[in-house]
Amino acid sequence: MAVSAAHSRHTDETENLRDTPRSGIRVLVVDDNPTERRVAGAIVEKLAGCEVYYARNGREALAVVERERPSIILTDLCMPEMDGLELVASVRRHFPRVPIILMTARGGEDMAVQALQQGAASYVPKKSPPQDIASTLEQVLAAAHSSRQEQQLLDYLNAMELRFDLDNDVTLVPPLIAHLQEHITRFGLFDQNACLRVGIALEEAISNAIHHGNLELSSDLREDGGDTYEHLAEERRHRPPYGERRVHINARLSRSEAEFKILDEGPGFDPSILPDPTEPANIAKISGRGLLLMRTFMDEVRYNRFGNELTMRKRRTGSGGG
Repeated sequence: MAVSAAHSRHTDETENLRDTPRSGIRVLVVDDNPTERRVAGAIVEKLAGCEVYYARNGREALAVVERERPSIILTDLCMPEMDGLELVASVRRHFPRVPIILMTARGGEDMAVQALQQGAASYVPKKSPPQDIASTLEQVLAAAHSSRQEQQLLDYLNAMELRFDLDNDVTLVPPLIAHLQEHITRFGLFDQNACLRVGIALEEAISNAIHHGNLELSSDLREDGGDTYEHLAEERRHRPPYGERRVHINARLSRSEAEFKILDEGPGFDPSILPDPTEPANIAKISGRGLLLMRTFMDEVRYNRFGNELTMRKRRTGSGGG
């Protein structure tokens, strides 16, 4: 889901909160570096419908969250007084409905993994091009947007299976995930944050199946920050054999777990050569982000031996926990 209409005003750097109308999507940017705070805020301001708030550290951020209830938080990790890891823990404890995206710099990889494990929704390297930061914000906002359904009758539903055969069109992925999240909610498998994280893992898996599986795009094309990756994806969507392939999604839901199988029709790859995404050298790479998120957010992530089918499982924890 793309956000709709841009709205922003310049902020005096001595202020940590902007006086804005209470409408639209409120994004809180947290960074102790004034320049990097401004850069991140400028990217957010270009997104439609977003109002930007600022804080210089986790302690200021919590005060803003208390007063303004932002829709999402975009935060640095290394900050004085209260760092990003402590901020994630506090927000998850007191404001569990507010998703957090981490901005990671070289040297903060271990802390980023800890923050993801403690409940952060996603992360983006600071060196990423602006469109990657914007798309990560939109991805998390889309995953967070799921409607609540009446549970009275659905409490009798014990298991279900859904199958989709998708074209190579990534615009179909957010509504598909929202549909799956609705069913996950009906089963009461996870809390809202865990459901959001499952949605993000699914978005990464399905997008990878489309781009790297069916369209055979190399992740190396994204590292230079140019538009080559997107242009080649659009071209191959309309050219055989790439455009004729489909992604097959099979979701099996029960009262105890959710299982997802994503199968593409591409040539596959050798899963044994996949780099470890938790290695510090790989966390900074744009190409390893999807695998790290999937392995962090799901209980099981497994490729078949041909590399063209991915199975992910997330088990119920406690009473709708996760």
